[in-house]
Amino acid sequence: MRPHLALIEDDPDFALMCRTYLERAGFTVMWAIDARAGKAAMYEGGIDLVVLDLGLPDGSGLELLRALRSTSRLPVIVVSGRGGEADRVAGLEIGADDYLVKPFSQRELVARIRAVLRRSQPPDVPVVLEVGALRVDTAAHQAAVAGIPLTLRPKEYALLELLARSPGRVFSAEQLLEQIWGASWQQPATVVEHVYRLRGKLSGLPTPAPRITTVRGFGYRLDP
Repeated sequence: MRPHLALIEDDPDFALMCRTYLERAGFTVMWAIDARAGKAAMYEGGIDLVVLDLGLPDGSGLELLRALRSTSRLPVIVVSGRGGEADRVAGLEIGADDYLVKPFSQRELVARIRAVLRRSQPPDVPVVLEVGALRVDTAAHQAAVAGIPLTLRPKEYALLELLARSPGRVFSAEQLLEQIWGASWQQPATVVEHVYRLRGKLSGLPTPAPRITTVRGFGYRLDP
């Protein structure tokens, strides 16, 4: 799934530039223009990381960070025109995970975000998903039915793993595009093609296998 960011920034032009670049880089972005809206965004839930400007029109970004750190370890990257050592030290000591001084390149911002997200994630725990005779090893990125390995392309495997994580749940084409391809602008025909190929590989096995069911008007689900 695409990481969900909260961008708390009072400069509309700068915020639009950041948001556009970050979304193209594979993130979803919620923009808040001041401390009040930023606080609501941070505590809304579903946010993976906050990009926080310090100079907000209705309060200090540092105070917002201090309040957040009293209850949460949500990753925060401070972005600010205040590049002095005292400012950087204050932000990091209060609890920022990184501090980026304006102006900076959007590529650097993306790299810093990805680095902080990697550090904040717990170590991967290998998970084996079982749906009927299907066994999906998420650590090895391999799938088998009744011990018979499936030869899958990367997106076919990603599709099968996603469906196997929630058997019986219906996923729309738009949800599958967003979560697997990271881009809802792709054509739904992309999903149809991959479902068709994956169905062929499951049905071509010499043993009964789970099936991908089309729920007309809604999407697809995996049935044991």
